[in-house]
Amino acid sequence: MALLEVKDLHTSFFTDAGEVRAVNGVSFTLDRGRVLGIVGESGSGKSVTAYSIMQILASTGKIVSGSVKFDGEELVGAGEKVMKNIRGNKISIIFQDPMTSLNPTYTIGKQLMEAILLHTDRNKKEAYDRAVDMLRLVNVNEPEKRMKQYPFEFSGGMRQRVMIAMALACEPDILIADEPSTALDVTIQAQILDLMRDLQKELGMAIIMITHDLGVVAQMCDEVIVMYAGSICEQGTADEIFYNPRHEYTKGLLNSIPTADTAGKKLQPITGTPIDLLNMPAGCPFAPRCGAAMKICLEQRAERMQINDDHMAGCWMNVKRGIEDGSIVLSEPENE
Repeated sequence: MALLEVKDLHTSFFTDAGEVRAVNGVSFTLDRGRVLGIVGESGSGKSVTAYSIMQILASTGKIVSGSVKFDGEELVGAGEKVMKNIRGNKISIIFQDPMTSLNPTYTIGKQLMEAILLHTDRNKKEAYDRAVDMLRLVNVNEPEKRMKQYPFEFSGGMRQRVMIAMALACEPDILIADEPSTALDVTIQAQILDLMRDLQKELGMAIIMITHDLGVVAQMCDEVIVMYAGSICEQGTADEIFYNPRHEYTKGLLNSIPTADTAGKKLQPITGTPIDLLNMPAGCPFAPRCGAAMKICLEQRAERMQINDDHMAGCWMNVKRGIEDGSIVLSEPENE
């Protein structure tokens, strides 16, 4: 049985302007010890998917339908009492900006101990020792001294390490990392990713890595989900996504990455702007920005098609390719 199973998840935000359908029919599974990457542009629904799993949506947000099962237990509609036991204890999250996630008026030690006391049976002395051990685990120097300091006394990389320590303090089964290295410089980013990979192997937890950086995905992830306009457009192993992309949006993302081969050449950005989630089209939401779009792309959304055992994609170009190579045969209309 999968550790986490998300099935046909729909999440919307109900605003004065109308219903913003931020997540539209997302389905995936996550096994123990695996790293799942969720990639896409800003506004593609990556973070809202994570917040829906944790049920920490804004007051205007609501899970409209779908299922989220953790270790076989249904979380949608489970209630706040159940979710308090899940959050931090079973599933932890690292938010994008550590400075806004830490309270500037409390010491690092107090905030770490609060999380441990809330989710475990440890007393204050045990919680203090655990907090010091966690700071040491994430390579924070002089942890006893750091326990007495405030967030503004830490660098960005050190604050992110504190957030990782807080997220791992209760030994969760799943760690959700929402853009954990975006605000950091390249050197510190590499250190944070190495740290997460080492801790994942040491603790055996599963990770959901939310990012728009495909370089991070290549380093960290076993499986990848590519999201656009709240939907999964492609899903597969990291090797399949990088070496055999089968959705035009995924190809656009890959083409926009600078490589050694593109030195001195102009990058190929994806033209246009993301779709308006208040007015979702009938067809493929990426069609207005797609250079290969056909008439059917504007009128009807393609069902996700099994490319192979490790790969699925929802793009009409796969149907076109299948017809051309004979792997898909269109049935003749019956004579009346």
